Amino acid sequence: MDYFLVASGLVCLYFGAEWLLRGTVSLSRRLDIPTLLVSLVVIGFGTSLPELLVSLRAAFAASPGLVLGNVVGSNIANTLLIIGVGSVISPMKEWDGAVRRDALVMLAATVLMLLLVQFSAVGRLAGLVMVVLLGVYLRQGYRKARRDPSTRIVETIEGEELPWSRIVILITASLMALFAGAELLVRGATKLAVDFGVSEAVIGLTVVAVGTSLPELATAVVAASRRQSDVTVGNVVGSNIFNILFILGLTALVLPVPVAPRFPRLDVPVMLAAAILLTAAILLDRPVGRLFGVALLLSYAGYLAFLT
Repeated sequence: MDYFLVASGLVCLYFGAEWLLRGTVSLSRRLDIPTLLVSLVVIGFGTSLPELLVSLRAAFAASPGLVLGNVVGSNIANTLLIIGVGSVISPMKEWDGAVRRDALVMLAATVLMLLLVQFSAVGRLAGLVMVVLLGVYLRQGYRKARRDPSTRIVETIEGEELPWSRIVILITASLMALFAGAELLVRGATKLAVDFGVSEAVIGLTVVAVGTSLPELATAVVAASRRQSDVTVGNVVGSNIFNILFILGLTALVLPVPVAPRFPRLDVPVMLAAAILLTAAILLDRPVGRLFGVALLLSYAGYLAFLT
């Protein structure tokens, strides 16, 4: 039954995120909202919404290990698993200025999180600071992109413009699926932790983290198959920023998040090392080829093996 709850939750989260992206992007077209704003907010928020709902549900269910495990595990999976899979399918190169800037923001946010987990809990003040920093980042990114005509904005969701009725149905169904998925996944993951005698943090770092990263993985596979490496890397970097500043920030703002001792000792340093590796490759203008991708995947497999 526990496996069924987890599997059902993952399915609901995946389709909920997919429907939300399609519905909101089509809505933006109907309302003539600039593509840039959609790329910065709608796509970044849409692919991170599963993590947000799971983290909020876990916080209210008094499962703090799932909250931090979800955020940290998702960022590790994004960098090692998703970049690894994408680069194996199609080598990534040709970083533009926006990707370099965002990589530095991601690295700074990761360092900030390492500092925050040195305390016993991530409190409301820290949450407020993170949410404000995200707002500043989005505002600066939007203004810079408007001034820079060379900035490339790629819509990761394609297709014909949908009628109003279908947009309403898609968005409504997506929200229902996301809320149901978060509820099922948290319940199932909590029970699995008890059944296997492991901490909620480990379940959050593995099952929950990978499950909530499925939208990013799906986007990466599609983008890599079309040789759009900037989309894959941009999506991962943006998602990592949202996970820390928005998901952890908003969750802590609603309810302070206790920090288990394992996070400052192991998991957040691993997340920081992965962020440094990706940022260095981008800043040094090094292509992320298939061999590098295999190394990332092996690193992720080793991390998972160490957890279990």
